[in-house]
Amino acid sequence: MKIRIAKFISDSGVTSRRGAEQMIAAGAVTVNGITAKTPVMFVDENDEIIINGKKIEPRKNTEIYAFHKPINTMTTTRDPRGRNTIYDILPPEYRHLRYIGRLDYKTTGLLLMTNDGLLARKLTMPNSNIPRVYVADVIGNNMSKLDKARRGVTIDGIRYRPMQIEVMPDHRLRITVTEGKKNEIRIVLKHCGLPVRTLHRVMYGPVSIKNISVGKIVKLDEKTIDELMQNFL
Repeated sequence: MKIRIAKFISDSGVTSRRGAEQMIAAGAVTVNGITAKTPVMFVDENDEIIINGKKIEPRKNTEIYAFHKPINTMTTTRDPRGRNTIYDILPPEYRHLRYIGRLDYKTTGLLLMTNDGLLARKLTMPNSNIPRVYVADVIGNNMSKLDKARRGVTIDGIRYRPMQIEVMPDHRLRITVTEGKKNEIRIVLKHCGLPVRTLHRVMYGPVSIKNISVGKIVKLDEKTIDELMQNFL
């Protein structure tokens, strides 16, 4: 199946789709010996795609990594406001990886990353129903209001699915969500009168942050990758 060349390059793990578009605009990409003129031309694995003299191959061996995202970092390749991104923290040999979903600037914890751009998209789609588990430290102690979040709630016209919430000591909550809407935990808990002080993700599907220290990245074994893909794709 043919796909757009910018997507092909991005899926190969060489760079982001925006980076691929920039390379094409700079004349650095050829397809079957002809310089690519547009990022929307269509190619497949039978085409010879070369960037700056190096042939690009589609990814065949899927790799997934668990990264412990620090606080005050953006889950993006670059930030217009100049804030640190996860790629400023990652060692150079991992900077080609794609993030699976996002954690916001203040949220810490488990962020999965992969060399397979298509897989990254599939694992973040709402219909994948992958459970994500967080620990939230909240302001306030009226936990009865959490019933709204447990039932599911509509805020500013946006419907948020029911959340599984376990009350822990010291105003902390263990929260499981399956949808992954932007800032959903912060938005829903604020609506319940319990604004989030800190938020930390501890699990994504079968993958746990375990003893991975802040800023470190660890490659998942094949058994864990198979479990993730077989159960949620």
